[in-house]
Amino acid sequence: MNTPPEPVTRPAPASRVVRRIATAVIMSALLFLLLWLTAFTFFTSVLIASGCCVLVVAASAASNLFEMVLDAIAAVVLGVLGAIAAVVGALFSLFDF
Repeated sequence: MNTPPEPVTRPAPASRVVRRIATAVIMSALLFLLLWLTAFTFFTSVLIASGCCVLVVAASAASNLFEMVLDAIAAVVLGVLGAIAAVVGALFSLFDF
Protein backbone atom coordinates (compact mmCIF):
# COMPACT_ATOMS: atom_id res chain seq x y z
CA MET A 1 0.00 0.00 0.00
CA ASN A 2 1.18 3.43 -0.81
CA THR A 3 0.99 6.12 1.80
CA PRO A 4 -0.82 9.25 0.66
CA PRO A 5 1.47 12.16 -0.05
CA GLU A 6 1.66 14.69 2.74
CA PRO A 7 0.45 18.17 1.88
CA VAL A 8 3.33 20.47 1.23
CA THR A 9 3.00 24.00 2.53
CA ARG A 10 4.91 26.44 0.43
CA PRO A 11 6.19 29.71 1.83
CA ALA A 12 4.60 32.84 0.46
CA PRO A 13 6.51 34.12 -2.54
CA ALA A 14 8.49 37.30 -2.10
CA SER A 15 6.37 39.14 -4.65
CA ARG A 16 3.30 38.63 -2.46
CA VAL A 17 5.03 40.20 0.52
CA VAL A 18 6.31 43.08 -1.60
CA ARG A 19 2.81 43.61 -2.99
CA ARG A 20 1.39 43.76 0.54
CA ILE A 21 3.98 46.27 1.67
CA ALA A 22 3.47 48.40 -1.45
CA THR A 23 -0.29 48.41 -0.91
CA ALA A 24 0.15 49.42 2.73
CA VAL A 25 2.52 52.23 1.75
CA ILE A 26 0.10 53.55 -0.88
CA MET A 27 -2.84 53.43 1.53
CA SER A 28 -0.84 55.17 4.26
CA ALA A 29 0.21 57.86 1.77
CA LEU A 30 -3.43 58.47 0.88
CA LEU A 31 -4.32 58.58 4.57
CA PHE A 32 -1.48 61.04 5.15
CA LEU A 33 -2.70 63.35 2.39
CA LEU A 34 -6.27 63.17 3.60
CA LEU A 35 -5.33 63.95 7.20
CA TRP A 36 -2.89 66.71 6.29
CA LEU A 37 -5.30 68.45 3.94
CA THR A 38 -8.25 68.27 6.33
CA ALA A 39 -7.30 68.73 9.94
CA PHE A 40 -3.85 67.78 11.13
CA THR A 41 -0.38 69.22 10.87
CA PHE A 42 2.29 67.63 8.72
CA PHE A 43 4.08 65.88 11.58
CA THR A 44 0.91 64.47 13.12
CA SER A 45 -0.25 63.17 9.74
CA VAL A 46 3.11 61.48 9.13
CA LEU A 47 2.97 59.76 12.51
CA ILE A 48 -0.58 58.48 12.02
CA ALA A 49 0.02 57.31 8.44
CA SER A 50 3.28 55.51 9.26
CA GLY A 51 1.67 53.86 12.26
CA CYS A 52 -1.17 52.58 10.07
CA CYS A 53 1.33 51.29 7.51
CA VAL A 54 3.31 49.42 10.16
CA LEU A 55 0.11 48.03 11.66
CA VAL A 56 -1.14 46.72 8.31
CA VAL A 57 2.18 45.06 7.46
CA ALA A 58 2.57 43.56 10.93
CA ALA A 59 -1.02 42.32 11.01
CA SER A 60 -0.65 40.66 7.61
CA ALA A 61 2.35 38.73 8.89
CA ALA A 62 0.73 37.79 12.20
CA SER A 63 -0.16 34.26 13.19
CA ASN A 64 -3.64 32.77 13.27
CA LEU A 65 -3.82 33.19 17.03
CA PHE A 66 -3.30 36.93 16.73
CA GLU A 67 -5.94 37.05 14.01
CA MET A 68 -8.42 35.16 16.19
CA VAL A 69 -7.82 37.53 19.10
CA LEU A 70 -8.37 40.56 16.87
CA ASP A 71 -11.56 38.99 15.48
CA ALA A 72 -12.86 38.37 19.00
CA ILE A 73 -12.09 41.94 20.08
CA ALA A 74 -13.77 43.29 16.94
CA ALA A 75 -16.85 41.15 17.57
CA VAL A 76 -17.13 42.43 21.13
CA VAL A 77 -16.61 46.06 20.15
CA LEU A 78 -19.08 45.85 17.27
CA GLY A 79 -21.56 44.04 19.50
CA VAL A 80 -21.39 46.82 22.08
CA LEU A 81 -21.74 49.47 19.37
CA GLY A 82 -24.69 47.58 17.91
CA ALA A 83 -26.39 47.43 21.31
CA ILE A 84 -25.85 51.16 21.81
CA ALA A 85 -27.26 51.86 18.35
CA ALA A 86 -30.30 49.68 19.11
CA VAL A 87 -30.97 51.55 22.35
CA VAL A 88 -30.60 54.94 20.68
CA GLY A 89 -32.83 53.79 17.82
CA ALA A 90 -35.46 52.59 20.26
CA LEU A 91 -35.35 55.92 22.08
CA PHE A 92 -35.77 57.85 18.86
CA SER A 93 -38.64 55.62 17.79
CA LEU A 94 -40.50 56.56 20.97
CA PHE A 95 -40.43 60.21 19.95
CA ASP A 96 -41.38 59.65 16.31
CA PHE A 97 -43.27 62.65 15.00
